[in-house]
Amino acid sequence: MSNTTHPVLLLTHDANLWQRWRAIDSTRWMPARGASLEDLARWRDAKRSFVILDSHLPRRPAWEDPAWSELSRDTHIIVASSRPDDGQAAQALAAGCSGYLHAYSPPEVLGRALESIASGGVWMGRSLVSRMLKDVSRRLPASSAWTQGLTEREVEVARQAAHGRSNQDIADALGISERTVRAHLSATFEKLGVQDRLQLALRVHGIH
Repeated sequence: MSNTTHPVLLLTHDANLWQRWRAIDSTRWMPARGASLEDLARWRDAKRSFVILDSHLPRRPAWEDPAWSELSRDTHIIVASSRPDDGQAAQALAAGCSGYLHAYSPPEVLGRALESIASGGVWMGRSLVSRMLKDVSRRLPASSAWTQGLTEREVEVARQAAHGRSNQDIADALGISERTVRAHLSATFEKLGVQDRLQLALRVHGIH
């Protein structure tokens, strides 16, 4: 992603959240305030891409509502909840949103989430990622085409990460440090051109 400053709509009726969110890195993000889904529709129609949406916004449609297919069209929406829940996160992502996080995450975390989705990734909590990866692993056999160009240890680490295991679990299983696991994963992400563990799992299972 370039160093251009990108406008981001901070969609909440909560003044405290707005004050917290607007502290996002102003060298990369230009915050604008919104308080309704009409603001979201106008933002999308103006062909602006980035939105952080308060999940407790009044009159928000249910996640199953077909309206989300239009609201999320050509728009990267990160849902923020003060009471985050894996079930709601899965519903929001299924509705077309690009990320899910705690509404009171530090501004630097909001920035990292926006950077991630701007690069084609998805932002979600570790427990939901782990649950989804385990579900993918149960349903699909592993592929081997993705291993080209990786070291033997990188392949071992990637396979375990793709099955939803934490860095510490991988480190314990392979007898290496957690820091080394992180280094292997970082190298693997770069070599495979993936942004996160979910994309890695899809690559390992031959569906991305």
